[in-house]
Amino acid sequence: MPDRTVGLQDRLPVVLSRAADHGRLWMVVAGGLALAGGPSRRAACRGLGSLAVSSFLANVVLKSLFHRARPAPGSLAERVRKPVTSSFPSGHAASAAAFATGAALEAPAWGPPLAVLALGVAWSRVRVGVHRSAEVVAGACLGATVALLGKRL
Repeated sequence: MPDRTVGLQDRLPVVLSRAADHGRLWMVVAGGLALAGGPSRRAACRGLGSLAVSSFLANVVLKSLFHRARPAPGSLAERVRKPVTSSFPSGHAASAAAFATGAALEAPAWGPPLAVLALGVAWSRVRVGVHRSAEVVAGACLGATVALLGKRL
């Protein structure tokens, strides 16, 4: 039974943050895009490819170089998986921006709704208290850059 004392402003970031764990949210979105066919199928592939590269760079390469402690846990942090890795950069934000940017490069009509969803995921990481704003911005910049470079290649 849901906790009725917790408002939507507290539930939404928890739901978004959990859904984006391990790229699951983006895999579901990619599945929907793939079913649509045509440019949407290519968007799904480019989005997932961009996500894979940016996730590797953020979570394996950069987090091992930057040993930044997580912020002090807030009241919502107990509702999400507690990360044990470095806080810089945000892997969730990197993956979100990479998928949204990569998909939008192939199917521009999907750009605005995917951008809103990606921004929601990035915001959720700050709202639940597992990242600082700068870490989320850095992750999003990384993800968008990976997607844009991927288009050039």
